[in-house]
Amino acid sequence: KPNLISKPMLDSILCLRDDRWKRVRSLLTPVFSDTNLKEMTPLINQACDVLLCNLKVYADSGKAFDIQRCYNCYTLDIVGSVAFGTEVDSQKNPDDPFVKNCRTFFEMSMFKPLLILILSFPFIMIPLLRILPNKKQKELNEFFIQTVKNSIAFRDQQDASERRRDFLQWMLDSRDSADSLAAGCFDVISPSAASRQNEAPLAGRVPSQNVQKMLTEDEIAGQAFLFLIAGYETTTSTLSFATYLLATNPECQEKVLQEVDEFSAKHVST
Repeated sequence: KPNLISKPMLDSILCLRDDRWKRVRSLLTPVFSDTNLKEMTPLINQACDVLLCNLKVYADSGKAFDIQRCYNCYTLDIVGSVAFGTEVDSQKNPDDPFVKNCRTFFEMSMFKPLLILILSFPFIMIPLLRILPNKKQKELNEFFIQTVKNSIAFRDQQDASERRRDFLQWMLDSRDSADSLAAGCFDVISPSAASRQNEAPLAGRVPSQNVQKMLTEDEIAGQAFLFLIAGYETTTSTLSFATYLLATNPECQEKVLQEVDEFSAKHVST
């Protein structure tokens, strides 16, 4: 473990250990229920409609273009919408702060010469990177954390019926869901729940254990950031390669199109 990881990634489930991992894992499990995922489908479809409109312009022109750039925008729009609660149109608004910071982060992350040095000389590079200031990385981390916290503050002011049904909202809902934790998980109090410590304890429960089972704001930011890292480059690359293979194998493309048409005729109402 290089110990170079900082917030918000440090609070993601990928980096948590032991009891804290168990608690966050138990709170996140209900978020991925079939019902919740279906409720997020309209947000994904919205981004997909924008992608199709952009692709149609290229298709009508008959000119070659870089489809990976389109998929970059598409994936970024979905992650921003579903995980961070931020509506962005990276295709038409590339100067949006969220878009610019995401791209800056991945450009820095893909700095291969530095990565090669770290892997080749870990005992030299890791201690060196720990003491060297990285102002840009710190600014990026603070931006993503603040974006999530701003979204949380906005959601808390909204009426429940007005809130977007996305990954961020399901995590927010889990903050106060005491029943979502599996038996045996430990209770951990967060700063935002500290004011509730003076409430009357539950019957038959030790007062010192009267804490709220919930995700902290930092943990919510960590999971959203993990979504960005895990979903952006991987999805973009998969879509790009799949599209290339379909374009260079027209017989497979026709087979896929036929399957989609048959499925739509059977399951999608017109």
